[in-house]
Amino acid sequence: MPKTEEQCKQMREDMRARILRESAIYFAKNGFGNTKIGDLAKYLGIGQGTMYMYFKSKEELFEEIRKTADNKEELKKMKLLVKLPIPAKLKIEKISEEMEKQLRTNEDYAVKITIFSQLMLEQHKDFSSNEFYKELVKVIKQGQKEGTVVSGDPTYLADLYWGNIYLYALKKVFLKDPKTVTKETLSRLLEA
Repeated sequence: MPKTEEQCKQMREDMRARILRESAIYFAKNGFGNTKIGDLAKYLGIGQGTMYMYFKSKEELFEEIRKTADNKEELKKMKLLVKLPIPAKLKIEKISEEMEKQLRTNEDYAVKITIFSQLMLEQHKDFSSNEFYKELVKVIKQGQKEGTVVSGDPTYLADLYWGNIYLYALKKVFLKDPKTVTKETLSRLLEA
C-alpha cells in the first residue's frame, strides 16, 4: 500500500531529526573543522545527497544544531536563581545540583556543552562573555562578600567551575559509562 502524504511528511521530519541528533554527536566528537559532509553521511549510514536534501551545507547543519544548543530556558532559570535573596552557597548548590542532574539524565546535554565549548574555542571567543558565566560570576562575588566562596578572581573561578563541567561532558561524549561529576564536587570547587 502506498504511503500517504502525511506518512511521507512524518518520515522526512523523522529523518531530519535523526540527522540533527546524530550529527550533533559527530560534531561533538570531531569538531566543526574536522567534519566533512561525506564522512558525516557515512557515519549516519545515508548518502551524501540525502544530507544535501535536508541541509544545503555543513554550516547550515551546524547552525541548526547550535540553535538547539541555545539553552534560553536554562539561562532564564539561572537568572531567576541569581536574583533570589538567598545565600550564594545555596545558589551554588542549586546550580551544581542542576548540572549533575542534566549530565546524568539528559543524553543531549553533554553533547550541547561540548559543541558550545568547541564553537567558542574555534571562534577564539572568551567564555567570560557567555551569559551563564556572567551569572555565575555574580554568585561568586556574592559568596566572596558573604565569606562562603574562596577568594580569587571570580572569572577565573567561573572558568574552573565550568571547566569541570566541560570535562565531564567530554567524558560522557567519548567514554562508555563514565563517572559523572557530583553536585558536592562542583560546589566544593568554590567553597571557602
